[in-house]
Amino acid sequence: MTEEFHGAKLALLHGDTLLAYQRDDRPGLRHAGRWDLPGGGREGAETPEQTVLRELEEEFGLRLAPDRLIWRRRYPSMDHPGAFGWFFAGAIEAGEIAAIRFGEEGQRWAMLAVSDFLRRADAVPALQARVADYLGERP
Repeated sequence: MTEEFHGAKLALLHGDTLLAYQRDDRPGLRHAGRWDLPGGGREGAETPEQTVLRELEEEFGLRLAPDRLIWRRRYPSMDHPGAFGWFFAGAIEAGEIAAIRFGEEGQRWAMLAVSDFLRRADAVPALQARVADYLGERP
């Protein structure tokens, strides 16, 4: 997975809930005010796993080992035509949820029911589709 890519996102599930956050609602911000998942843009020569795990730590204060990423798929980039990104899925434990320290990006975070995230009109549509892909194939 060392090919060029733009970024990576992560679905972290605990039972039938999913870690998500509501993006800031600033003019010009991509997906402003929508419910999003942890992740973001690549920095330097990071691998997809390094990108998504760094972003998770920056956004939620959580440090997970790469082997916690149990599913992955390459997709077209949500924000950069012609580029691509990676989508991962994994599990989060109750103690990790309790240890979340929300960063400076976004309005708030929540453990949303997966079914609610998939139906929300104010969630990032591409991520809803990717979560559905994972759910259809999860081990």
